[in-house]
Amino acid sequence: MHFIPGAGSDTSLQMGAVFEFVLIVANIATAVVIYPLVKRQSRTHALGYVTARIMESVIIAIGLMSIVSVLSVNDALAGATGVQATALAVQGNSLVHTYEWAFLFGPGLVVGFGNGLLLGYLMYRSGLVPPRMAMLGLIGGPLLILSFVMILFGAYKNGSGPASLLALPEIAWEVSLGVYAAWKGFRSSPIDEPKTAMA
Repeated sequence: MHFIPGAGSDTSLQMGAVFEFVLIVANIATAVVIYPLVKRQSRTHALGYVTARIMESVIIAIGLMSIVSVLSVNDALAGATGVQATALAVQGNSLVHTYEWAFLFGPGLVVGFGNGLLLGYLMYRSGLVPPRMAMLGLIGGPLLILSFVMILFGAYKNGSGPASLLALPEIAWEVSLGVYAAWKGFRSSPIDEPKTAMA
């Protein structure tokens, strides 16, 4: 994706920014809600999950600030000519690329560790959801991390066929967890105290 002066509407960028902010709030809220349930399995892993969600949210916020800053560049470009217009176009392009990298590191890499590996492990060990469903996270997390590495080293682009294919198990894990929790609720877990070996 490249910055094209005047392309797209300010309204679309503003709406995108609102949705990104809602995503940040939802990320932190889900971590706060799930933490009391999974800390009985392992406080360390549960805290790691919360930390990963906060890290993801911070990285998303960096991307959000970058893409919102494109609005200022667009405004400045309206009356700019020559060297100034060229400099602003370069600045806009840099902001767009910052957003892309933030998307790759946050929802790409950190989600693989947080939602995939840590939450998948906690749900699998606690028995709060069916084990086969939790396995989706344990499979999807490493695949998402692998996809991040492949994109980082230029094997393919983010959003391409291979990237989408490797993201499918993680998407299935997150969707199935949300639907299962909303429809049936979490199973009762026999774990009352944290296991000292796991803490």
